[in-house]
Amino acid sequence: MKKTLAIVDYRMGNLNSVKKKLERLKATASITSNPRDIIKADKIILVGVGHFEKAMKNIKELNLLDALNEVAIIKKKPVLGICLGMQLMAKDSEEGNAAGLGWLDANVRKMQVDDTLKFKIPHTGWNKITLAKKSHLMKGIPESSEFYFVHSYYMRPNETSNILNETEYCFKFTSAIEKNNIFGVQYHPEKSHDVGEVLLKNFISL
Repeated sequence: MKKTLAIVDYRMGNLNSVKKKLERLKATASITSNPRDIIKADKIILVGVGHFEKAMKNIKELNLLDALNEVAIIKKKPVLGICLGMQLMAKDSEEGNAAGLGWLDANVRKMQVDDTLKFKIPHTGWNKITLAKKSHLMKGIPESSEFYFVHSYYMRPNETSNILNETEYCFKFTSAIEKNNIFGVQYHPEKSHDVGEVLLKNFISL
C-alpha cells in the first residue's frame, strides 16, 4: 500500500510547489490543516517561509500543535521540515523571541556577517553542503552538492550528533539536521533540481 504524505498547511509559504514535486515523484501527497488527516498520514512535511513567531501562532490557532506532537514525538513517524519548517523544530528563535515546537535541543539565530559587501542577508541562491554523517536522506547525494537557499535565520543545534549537513556562508552553519524520525533542511529541495529530487525520493522511501 502506498504511503501517504501530509503537507501541513499553517498558512505560511508556497505549499503547492512541494506538492507538485512530490506528485512528479509519484507520491501520494495532500495539503491539509486538518489535525485528523495529519495524524493519519504516514509521513509529514512542514514547509514554510516567513516569520517564526507568526508561524507558531498560526499552528496554535489552527489547533495543529497536539497533532504535530503526536505524529513526531509519540508515534515517531518521519517528519521533514523545510526552511522555516526546520527552524520551528527548535526550542526557540530570535525572530520574535518565540518558543518553537521543541523537538530538538536547538536555537534559531539571526545570521550575522562581517563583510556586508560580499555576503548579503538574506542568504539567497545556490550553495554547497558538506555531509556530517551518513543518512538515508542523503543517499545518492555527493559531498559538496549544491542546494538552493533563501533565509535570514539559521538553526544552532546544541547536540552536534543531530547535524546532518553544514554550509559555509561567511561562517559555517547547520544546513540540515536528523534525529531519529525527525529531519530538517534549511535549503529548498523542491527548488534544487535533480539533487533536490533525490532527497525528496529518499524521504518518500523511508
